[in-house]
Amino acid sequence: MAYVISDACIKCGTCADSCPMGAISEEDTQYQINPDDCISCGVCASNCPVEAISE
Repeated sequence: MAYVISDACIKCGTCADSCPMGAISEEDTQYQINPDDCISCGVCASNCPVEAISE
């Protein structure tokens, strides 16, 4: 199951910078994870400063 980013996202970009698959992109209000590219490694969630990412 792919990770998802909640509304708690502060658009800092840490998740996108840390994603080894490049599955995270910046949208209007927050970052989004492409479920087709996400390999559920959890790197983004472990690097998120506001814990906005979960599985």
